Amino acid sequence: MESECPGKNSWPELVGASGEAAAEKIEAENSNVHATVLLEGTPVTRDFRCDRVRVWVKESGVVYAVPRVG
Repeated sequence: MESECPGKNSWPELVGASGEAAAEKIEAENSNVHATVLLEGTPVTRDFRCDRVRVWVKESGVVYAVPRVG
C-alpha cells in the first residue's frame, strides 16, 4: 500500500535520530504527510493512511523503528 502513496514513503536513515528532528525532516521531504512522534507502546489505530507517518521513539526520544507512511 505504501507504493500507492505519493512522495517518499519510508525513512530508514532516521533510526537513531531525535524524534522531533525526524518528524521535521519527514514533513520537509514529503509535504503530503503529517509526522507524529509517539512513545513506544502508545496505542494507535490500525487503519492505513497515506497522509500519516508515525515516528516511534524510546523514552530517550530516539527513533527506534523505521518511520513509514501509514
